[in-house]
Amino acid sequence: MPIHNHDITEIFEKVADLLEIEGANPFRVRAYRNAARVVGGMSQSLADLVARGEDLTRLPGVGQDLAGKITEIVKTGDLGLLKELEGRTPPALARLMNVAGLGPKRVHILHEKLGVTTAEDLKAAAQAGKVKELKGFGPKIEALVLEGLVQLAAAGKRFKLVTVEPVAESLRQHLQAVPGVDQVIVAGSYRRCKETVGDLDVLVTCEAAFRVLDALVSYEDVSKVLARGDTKSSVVLRNGLQVDLRVVPQESYGAALTYFTGSKAHNIAIRHLGVQRGLKINEYGVFKGEARVAGRTEAEVYAAVDLPYIEPELREDWGEIEAAQQGRLPRLITLTDIRGDLHAHTKATDGRNTLEEMAQAAKGRGYEYLAITNHSKRVSMAHGHDAKNLAAEMAEIDRLNGKLQGIVLLKAIEMDILEDGTLDLPDEILKELDLTVCAVHYNFNLSREAQTERIIRAMDNPYFNILAHPSGRLIHRREPYDVDMERLMRAAKERGCLMELDSQPDRLDLIDIHCKLAKDLGVKVSISTDAHSTADLNYMRWGIGQARRGWLEAPDVLNTRPWPELKKLLKRI
Repeated sequence: MPIHNHDITEIFEKVADLLEIEGANPFRVRAYRNAARVVGGMSQSLADLVARGEDLTRLPGVGQDLAGKITEIVKTGDLGLLKELEGRTPPALARLMNVAGLGPKRVHILHEKLGVTTAEDLKAAAQAGKVKELKGFGPKIEALVLEGLVQLAAAGKRFKLVTVEPVAESLRQHLQAVPGVDQVIVAGSYRRCKETVGDLDVLVTCEAAFRVLDALVSYEDVSKVLARGDTKSSVVLRNGLQVDLRVVPQESYGAALTYFTGSKAHNIAIRHLGVQRGLKINEYGVFKGEARVAGRTEAEVYAAVDLPYIEPELREDWGEIEAAQQGRLPRLITLTDIRGDLHAHTKATDGRNTLEEMAQAAKGRGYEYLAITNHSKRVSMAHGHDAKNLAAEMAEIDRLNGKLQGIVLLKAIEMDILEDGTLDLPDEILKELDLTVCAVHYNFNLSREAQTERIIRAMDNPYFNILAHPSGRLIHRREPYDVDMERLMRAAKERGCLMELDSQPDRLDLIDIHCKLAKDLGVKVSISTDAHSTADLNYMRWGIGQARRGWLEAPDVLNTRPWPELKKLLKRI
C-alpha cells in the first residue's frame, strides 16, 4: 500500500489535534504541528527514501524521533501513538473540529465544561445558549458554530488539491506503465485547478481496454471497487477519493477530454453554440447528422463552434466564451513569469531556515529577489519582531546582500493589523523597509462593516503595501472572515495598495473570483508562498493555478517585475 507524504502529514496533524483536545502540553502539540509542516513541505517521497534505507535525519528539520515515526508510518501505514490517542478520544468528538469556529482547544473546552461529544450534543448546547457563556466563546462564536453545523451536514467530501496531486500522479504513472497505453490524463476539477476536488475523472487511450481496467481495480491503493465494465470502471481509494476511469477511442479523445474536464456550465454553453450551428456535441465527438466532424482534439471541438482553444482553468462559464468570441481571452500567467517571492519567513520567528538558506533556495529557483517577512510582535507565539529586533534583522540583510550574487533579499515584515486599524510597529521603523505585508491574524469575528473599516484604516498608513491572505480563510478549517472585498479593493486602488494571493495550499487566498475582481478593478496582485522553509517555496505553483483560474496575466501580477520596476510600484510616498 503506497504511503504518500500527505498521508504522513495528516497523521501528524491528527496526533496534534487529538493531543490538544486532551489538553496536552502545548509544546508537545506544537512539535507534531511542526512535524506535519516539515513533511508537507518536502518534495522528495519519504516512502522512497525509507525504501532505499536513507538516513532521514539528514533532511532539514528531521531529528531521530521524527525519523523513527516517519519510518513507522511508511512501513506499517499507521502510527502507534495515533491509535492510542484515537482509542482515548471519541471519534465524534474529533469530528467536531470540522465545524466552523472550532479548533482542538475549543473542542476541549466544550467537552470538559459542557460534556459535548457529538454534533448533536453541540447543537443542543448552542441552541440552549450554553456555548456563548463559556470563556473565549460569546454570542458570535455560538452563532458561527450553529451555522457551521448546518454547513457540515450539507457538505460533501472534498479533498484539497495539494492532497490529491500525489495520489493522482501515482495513479497516472501506474496506468501509463500498462503495455499498450497511449495517453492518460486526469480531467475534471483537478485539471481545472480547483482548490478542492470531489473525485477524479481519468481518461485513457490504449490498445486493449481490459488491461488498463484490470490495472485500476488491482491497484494497491484501491479499497473498494464500485463498478467494472468493458470501457469504464469506478473505484474508491484508501483515502476515500472516488476514481472514475474511462477508456476512449482516439477519434473521441478531444471531445471526451472537453466533456469530462467541465465545468458543467461551460459544457452546456459549448453545446448550445453547437446547436446553433446544427451540430451535436457530446463526449463521443462533434456530429453533423450522423457524421463525426470533429473530436480528436480539444482544439477541434472549440474550432467547430468558431472558438479558439480555451485553457482548462477558465472553463467555468464566467465570460470566457464571450471573451473567446471577441478575441479577448487572457494570456494566463505561468510559473516562468515569476521573478521573486514577496512573503517568506526565517528561523528568526516561526520559519525553519536561515536568511542565507532561504536566499540560496530562492536563487536556485531563478528568482531575482526574496522578501523576508517575519512576523511582527503581536504574533507572540511566532516570537514576532519588535522594532529593535526588526532593525537588527535589517542590518543582517544588508550584510548578507553585500556578499550575495544573483539575488537580493528585501527588507520587509508581515505586520499585524490591530483591531483599531493601526499597524503593529511604528512608522519610524516601517519607513526603512522595502515593503510591508499586512495581515489580520486575530479578531476574525468582527462585523462586516467593522472588519472592512479596520483594514481600510490600516491602508491609510502610507507604509502599508500588500494585504496578506485577504480573507483569512483556511480551507476546510476556517471560514473567511466577513469583509466587503470589493470595497477593500477599491480602497486599495485609491491608496496605491496591493492584494496578495497566498499560495500556501491551505489558504489559496485570494480565491479565484476575487483574483478576477482585482484584475477587473485594476488592482495588482502579489503571488507569494508565505514560505516557512526552503521547501515551501515550491508552493508558488499552487498560487499560479489559482491565479490562472482568476484570469490573471503577467502584467496583473506584482512579482513578475524586475526589482527596480517593482520598487517604484511599491513606493507610496
